[in-house]
Amino acid sequence: MKTSGNTVFISGGSAGIGLAIAKKLSAAGNRIIINGRSEERLQSALKELDNAVAIQGDLSVKADRVRIAADLKTNYPELNIIINNAGSAFMNDLSDVNNNSAEKAAQEINTNYISVIDFTTLTLPLLLAQEEAAIVNVSSIVVFRSNKYLPTYAASKAALHSYTQGLRDALATNDSLNVYELYPPLVNTEFSAEIGGANGIPPSEVADELFAALEKNQFEVPVGDTKKIHALVNPITEQAPH
Repeated sequence: MKTSGNTVFISGGSAGIGLAIAKKLSAAGNRIIINGRSEERLQSALKELDNAVAIQGDLSVKADRVRIAADLKTNYPELNIIINNAGSAFMNDLSDVNNNSAEKAAQEINTNYISVIDFTTLTLPLLLAQEEAAIVNVSSIVVFRSNKYLPTYAASKAALHSYTQGLRDALATNDSLNVYELYPPLVNTEFSAEIGGANGIPPSEVADELFAALEKNQFEVPVGDTKKIHALVNPITEQAPH
């Protein structure tokens, strides 16, 4: 699809991967709408972007999702790309009975999966009205294999992965709206600091890969180490009935 002249909404756009994507797309001549929970962080991020605005809100909250979707419909009717990037993650030791594992998992599932489905549904009429549009869901390398540090986060991203495949299939006959899935590995952001994010790739690399994929209409977007796993797994899973 075209990589300039779009109007792009990015959740979790005030830092990390979301901000890196915002910078890349802003520099390419797109209008950017960043979203996040902190107004202060959003205003700081706007100083690094051209042709950008911010809409504060927590997409894990139903009322905020409805409000933001209505704002987009009213004030940005030309919106043609949404990037579902906002996420929640907890170190979650499943062997510790006092760890409140289920509560942590519930928050991750709500933020990383349920809210994405709902917000996408709320904005879908707007996207379907455009000549060319895209939905980008940011999943993770952990959709292919969980680990003991982030097991419930991995499960929530695996759910998002499955939903994304189903959404792509559901929209397969619509040539104007495409569904992308972005699979970052470990990325050096504040979000991943607790799990050794300093050893990860820069968020700009994730943004560069997404930009290249949009240019090529490459709907599966593995990044860094994820490419090795994706190259092995994807050809097999694509043979399953769908």
